[in-house]
Amino acid sequence: MACYLVAAGDDAGLRRQLLLTAVPVVAATGLLVLGGAAGPPYQAVLWAAALLVDYTGIWITGTSGWRLPSPVHFAERHGLIVIVALGESLVALGVGVDKMPLSLAVVTAAVLGVAIAVSMWWLYFDVVAHVAEGVLSRTQGEARSRLARDSYTYLHFPIVASIIFLALGLKKVLEYVSDTERHDLTDALTGVPLVALYGGVATYLLGHVAFRRRNIGSWNLHRSIVALLLLLLVPVAWQLPALLSLAIVAALLALLVVYEAALRGGP
Repeated sequence: MACYLVAAGDDAGLRRQLLLTAVPVVAATGLLVLGGAAGPPYQAVLWAAALLVDYTGIWITGTSGWRLPSPVHFAERHGLIVIVALGESLVALGVGVDKMPLSLAVVTAAVLGVAIAVSMWWLYFDVVAHVAEGVLSRTQGEARSRLARDSYTYLHFPIVASIIFLALGLKKVLEYVSDTERHDLTDALTGVPLVALYGGVATYLLGHVAFRRRNIGSWNLHRSIVALLLLLLVPVAWQLPALLSLAIVAALLALLVVYEAALRGGP
């Protein structure tokens, strides 16, 4: 932020905005450091407080002084965060099996996990990212700053966070199908891992719905339907083998991608 102040030069409005924003940012950073030093059980509370201070403070300080001369670059940087998160979900596949021997079930689960990650990548980068970037480029003045804040500070957060929850679900599925001493292939994925898997993908899709609503003012019905279906299927998946639960998620996302590609006249 000090470098940002220097780069602001004689722009009094931008310098004022930076100084206002520094208050919640510094406070939130302090809470993050304290949480890291304190460790459990206080860590989660302090980090939640940091998130609350940061996001509330950003809203209160407003957007009147921000400048966004390169919306394309701005949108691209946030897209890279999505790529990093999706990469984490792929890493989770390997972490889940660790040093366990390969088997047909493990390979199948890994392929399904990759298919889910690829579908989520397509849904964001082939549709959402381009539309949002175009709208941001066409918007001018403070309206652009407000749109950037709403879309990329607030609505982007559930999109990224949901991928991290997905990574947890993928990791647990791979553990289930690889550790034959502790699990059978008929064992169901239950509890937090299942909710993270299904709820994570559902939240990802609903994040896209909200993102679209803010940017172009319309709803994405088919993504909403798939998200709702995933949430309704949680009690059903609770009784199914973990591998089958994963296959259902992969199939629903693949069907959604195929449907949207056909709706748009091809990929």
